[in-house]
Amino acid sequence: MIKVEHLQKNFKKTVKEPGLKGALKSLIKPQIEVFQAVKDISFEVPKGQIMGFIGANGAGKSTTIKMLTGILTPTSGFCEINHQNPQKNRTNYVKDIGVVFGQRTQLWWDLALHETYSVLKEIYNVPEQQFQKRMEFLNEVLDLQEFIKDPVRTLSLGQRMRADIAASLLHSPKVLFLDEPTIGLDVSVKDNIRKAITNINEEEQTTIILTTHDLNDIELLADRIFMIDKGEKMFDGSVEKLKQTFGKMHEVKFTLTEPSALDYYSFTGIEVENNKLEIKIRFDITQYNVSDLLTYTMSHAKVQDLSVKDANIEEIIRKFFRKEISSGE
Repeated sequence: MIKVEHLQKNFKKTVKEPGLKGALKSLIKPQIEVFQAVKDISFEVPKGQIMGFIGANGAGKSTTIKMLTGILTPTSGFCEINHQNPQKNRTNYVKDIGVVFGQRTQLWWDLALHETYSVLKEIYNVPEQQFQKRMEFLNEVLDLQEFIKDPVRTLSLGQRMRADIAASLLHSPKVLFLDEPTIGLDVSVKDNIRKAITNINEEEQTTIILTTHDLNDIELLADRIFMIDKGEKMFDGSVEKLKQTFGKMHEVKFTLTEPSALDYYSFTGIEVENNKLEIKIRFDITQYNVSDLLTYTMSHAKVQDLSVKDANIEEIIRKFFRKEISSGE
């Protein structure tokens, strides 16, 4: 469905020395510097997959998405979506994709929502019968009926996001690009949006590229993570693979019935936080088993309750960006 090979994007910028002299010099003999925003990225996304495309600000995510959607032309390499080149076949290509930007809207501000959809119907040349059937499906999945007659400017953020997703799906695209689809939404609305995305993916096998800073979106929605930093690939694989490969640190929490002077010095390399009746221990599962810590604690203290927490995806990714772990580990 999506094929990307050795994709690269360079930008040229003029380096200006400070002061008037520097400004004159840059006019007469400008010094050009090449900035590589995306460096030799390759990947394939099969039909029906949801891929989380993530990275820190300035990592090259937006530049890559702009090349995939045909807004930017690659410096080298190529991308192909549904056997079409986004730059060469733009007129036909846009019929196969839908795009949702969390911070922007494609809806007409002063039109009632149903009128906006009628305009989009004409733009995409959607036949009337197909349009009615499509609207029934989108209303069922995204629950649009309660506000479909309201002007777009009166919609809440959560309603507008549902409306934008519906607008991007009106022409039944094969690929959907979602950029921060749950940004700024409260927990219940986020949950509804996630359910809608999952439903659309399962019902129609829509291929989805999801870019977000909300790592709960990634963990709950994505079949796969593609992580980049400074234009280069850092990781490509499933959420489970990410945890198995880099999520070595686990946490066990003991709740005691009474304070106890526990000594964990024999367990080298663990982190212990002792708050009298609550003890938190972070440890590397390649060095110790939970049973080791459980046996020791139970034999030296009265334990009321315990819980074990495995690797947190947010913590793993944060460590990637801090360079505490690398893709070569």
